[in-house]
Amino acid sequence: MQNEERPPFPPFTRETAILKVRAAEDAWNSCNPQRVSLAYTQDSHWRNRAEFINGRAAIVDFLSRKWTRELDYRLIKELWAANENRIAVRFAYEWHDDSGNWFRSYGNENWEFAANGLMLRRFACINDLPIGEQDRKYRWDRSGPRPADHPGLTDLGL
Repeated sequence: MQNEERPPFPPFTRETAILKVRAAEDAWNSCNPQRVSLAYTQDSHWRNRAEFINGRAAIVDFLSRKWTRELDYRLIKELWAANENRIAVRFAYEWHDDSGNWFRSYGNENWEFAANGLMLRRFACINDLPIGEQDRKYRWDRSGPRPADHPGLTDLGL
């Protein structure tokens, strides 16, 4: 897998960073661990909450467990800042557990990229807020990415 590339490549402009963020959002909304893992280097390092994950196989295992617990997952990411080969993102996602309890999880991520556009490091801080089903804001069809006309985090007041 020496020839792997994932444009856009660093150094990032505001415009290319936004493209990178939306591509990540779309991949994560697929809830396909294998697809998501391909955006990361083979030896990618993550901190997700209090869990440390190293390498693509561990990423696939982690995401498989995640989406078994976090049902009807829908995510919105928004660029916070970008510089050279790093991007900072804020995000919120909605999901429910197997008892039907809904949550909105808020967080921030810091990303560092290799020259080939694959992510080397991902550091995520996340907090969960219980919400009622009536308080959900993300109601697009789960069969695809967030529609282009669906409001983002800022527009939703999040």
